[in-house]
Amino acid sequence: MKKLFIIAAGLFIAGAANAQSPVRFGIKAGVNIANIIKDNGNNDFNTEGKTGFNAGLTADIKLVDGIAFTPEILYAQKGYQLTSGSNTYKRTTNFIDVPILASIRLASPLNLVVGPQVSFLMSTSDKYTNNSSTVTVNNNDSDNFRKSLLGGVVGLRYDLTNNIDVHGRYALDFQKNNENGTSETPEFKNQVWSFGLGYKF
Repeated sequence: MKKLFIIAAGLFIAGAANAQSPVRFGIKAGVNIANIIKDNGNNDFNTEGKTGFNAGLTADIKLVDGIAFTPEILYAQKGYQLTSGSNTYKRTTNFIDVPILASIRLASPLNLVVGPQVSFLMSTSDKYTNNSSTVTVNNNDSDNFRKSLLGGVVGLRYDLTNNIDVHGRYALDFQKNNENGTSETPEFKNQVWSFGLGYKF
């Protein structure tokens, strides 16, 4: 995991350091609507979307007119939730996402963003809620999860001004969280719809 993180962070830094064109850095934040795609195993239950947030750093490195290299480093909340009567169960998985994206101008100010993403699991927690109480537990079962996952991202960015943009995207893991699903830790792939606001300096 550490090696993959170093490689991913290195791609972010090296791209900026070696760029021949002006480099712009920025910040971004937004909301995540996360859920899972279940795989084989003990997965006889239905999940619902879970709301979280994302925030981090971006870079915009112009390659040619209309195309830019736009890597990011983000803190991202993912997971899912289940509802049964008055009881609600929420699983939150906290990741560091490193999307390595290309930004392609479709029609100014609208841009397509697309590319691979490496995600690094930081922590997992479970929250149980019923009519009378709420219990949050740090989930030690996350030891059974993959600590790094490869995925992909596709979305749109609309530049409101030269500095401010709004964006929406869909991200999907290509790898499962683990290989042996159980009722406590099912096999799944994360999927996330995210919407946010960015600012470039």
